[in-house]
Amino acid sequence: MKSKWYESKEIAITLRKSGLSMTLIERKLGIPRSTLSGWFKTVQITEEQRLILMKNSQDGWKKARIKAVEWHRAQKNLRLLKAKQEAQETLNKIPMTNEILDLAFAMLYLGEGAKNGTTSLASSDPKILKFVLAVLEKNYAITKDMVRCELHLRADQKPTESKKYWSSELGIPISQFRGCYIDKRTAGRPTYEHYNGVCVLYCGPIAIQRKLIFLYNLFCEKITDIGLGG
Repeated sequence: MKSKWYESKEIAITLRKSGLSMTLIERKLGIPRSTLSGWFKTVQITEEQRLILMKNSQDGWKKARIKAVEWHRAQKNLRLLKAKQEAQETLNKIPMTNEILDLAFAMLYLGEGAKNGTTSLASSDPKILKFVLAVLEKNYAITKDMVRCELHLRADQKPTESKKYWSSELGIPISQFRGCYIDKRTAGRPTYEHYNGVCVLYCGPIAIQRKLIFLYNLFCEKITDIGLGG
């Protein structure tokens, strides 16, 4: 008894000889792979046809990989969008009081600030230093003209160009930059294109540092003591 796909047998064989893979023929004609396998057992293909099959197979895998990359990229973008929305929702619930700014400043200082005899904070990210400058002015009346800067650079970076970059980013005159320290250990190793060194802000009396250190320590102790459970 002939199968219901028998009338498509010649078409399937012709497509196979033209270089289409079994998967594509299956999708195109709607014929089960098991049926196609039986038909193609007796199909003799030339070396040229075999090469076409191989090429089409490779092209198919290439397209599949590209689609997979595009799919994963789209999924990542969705996850990033969700994270941004969640962050914005959290931020909307936080009142921008001086106390909140001080706490944020203190936690930043915990990781990036000097703990010795000077109130200073270092970062390679202008955004962080702009935040510090904003809080200093709002909460401590420390304006940009009262701040001094110092750069820590890699061996292949040019101090003059680096000063211009940081001066422009932070809105602080070059005359307020003390100097540059070059890390000689980096000689012979090229710097990443978007890395502009580390800028140190010397930003006020020691009293600010003392307050920030006490604030982050007391805050951490308080959270540890009371816990965050429901």
